[in-house]
Amino acid sequence: MFGVTPFNRNVVSRKGKDPFSEMIDDFFGDDFFPIRNLRYDTFKVDIREEDNAFMIEADMPGVKKEDIHLDYHDGLLDISIEHEESKEEEKKNYVHKERRQCSMHRTLNLGDLDSDKIEATLKDGILNIKAPKTEVIENKKRIEIK
Repeated sequence: MFGVTPFNRNVVSRKGKDPFSEMIDDFFGDDFFPIRNLRYDTFKVDIREEDNAFMIEADMPGVKKEDIHLDYHDGLLDISIEHEESKEEEKKNYVHKERRQCSMHRTLNLGDLDSDKIEATLKDGILNIKAPKTEVIENKKRIEIK
């Protein structure tokens, strides 16, 4: 409730605010992401390892699938968000314009994956990724010394 975001070095500095002000800001904060304010945080990721795949869940409240980019290269799975919003209201005697851009990036070192079989779905604000591992072919052979 007070904007505490542990273990995140990329948090925008909010020093100098008392807890009551933070509570008011959280309560009356922007409504683009009603569950969590991604401006001061990054998305949370859970990784579960199974026998033949990694199952990844990433919390993405209010994010559209068009704003999510998923890339795999050199054993690294990159999940990034690029989100832009603009709002314009015109009423009698005033014009109100707002623009907002949000970007986040997480890189997961999962080792060798079968990149052709990685699947991702976004449902109810949760990105689910199934990342199958590549089959490890063991080339172990004892060599006789002559």
